[in-house]
Amino acid sequence: MSQRQSKSEAAGSRENERRRTILRAAIEVFARKGYHGCRIADVAREAGVAYGLVYHYFKNKDELLETVAEMGWSGFVSRMRSVAEDEGITLEQKVRGIADVAFEAYRVDPRAVKVLILEVARSPAGGHVVSRQQAFLGAIRMAAGMFARAQSAGELRADLDPMLCASLLFGAIEMGLTAFVSGLMEDRGPEALERAKVQIAESFLRGVVPGAATSAEVSWKQERSSSGTRPKVGKRS
Repeated sequence: MSQRQSKSEAAGSRENERRRTILRAAIEVFARKGYHGCRIADVAREAGVAYGLVYHYFKNKDELLETVAEMGWSGFVSRMRSVAEDEGITLEQKVRGIADVAFEAYRVDPRAVKVLILEVARSPAGGHVVSRQQAFLGAIRMAAGMFARAQSAGELRADLDPMLCASLLFGAIEMGLTAFVSGLMEDRGPEALERAKVQIAESFLRGVVPGAATSAEVSWKQERSSSGTRPKVGKRS
C-alpha cells in the first residue's frame, strides 16, 4: 500500500468517526429535548465539535433525523429478517423472536428507540422521511411473507390475511414500545421489558395460531349452540 493510499484511508476513517459521533450526539439531543427543542448548536456541543462541522455533514436537523431513522430501521430490519427467514424454527418462535429483537433494541439503546418512535413522527418532515416509511413497509411485507409461508404449512389459521397479520404484529410491538418510551410504564427495568415482550407475543399468537380460540369465543359458541340463537344483549336505554 502506498503512503498516499494510507493517508487517504486514515482520513476517510476520521471522517466516518466524526459523522458517527455527530449522529450519536443527535440521538442524545433529540431524545432529551425533542425535535422542536433541538438545535444544531446543541448537537455540536454534545458531540464536542465545532458548530460548522455539523453542517459539513448534514444540511439541517431534518437530515440529521432522517439519517438517524435510516440507521435505526435498517439495523432492525436486518435483525428481523434473520429471524423471519430462519427455516429451522416454528412460526411461534419467529413471532417471539421478532418481539425479542424489538425489545432488545430498546434495552440496549432506549434513547435511539424513543427518537425513532416519537420524534420522527413529531417532526414536520416526519411524514416525508422516506427511509423510515420504506423500512417500516418493507418489514411488514417481509413479515407478511413469513405468515404466508406459515399458512401454507398449516401453522397459521387459513381464514387470516398474512398482510393484516404482519400489520397487527408490528402495530402491537410499536404500541408496546411507545408505552415505555413515553413514560406510561413506570417500571422500565429488564424484568418489565421481558414481561412486556412475552405479553405482546402471547396475545398475538392466541389469535392467529390454529386451535387458539379465546375463552370469550368459546363461551359465545357454546351459548349459541345450546340456545340455537345468538347470545342476548342488554336492552338499550
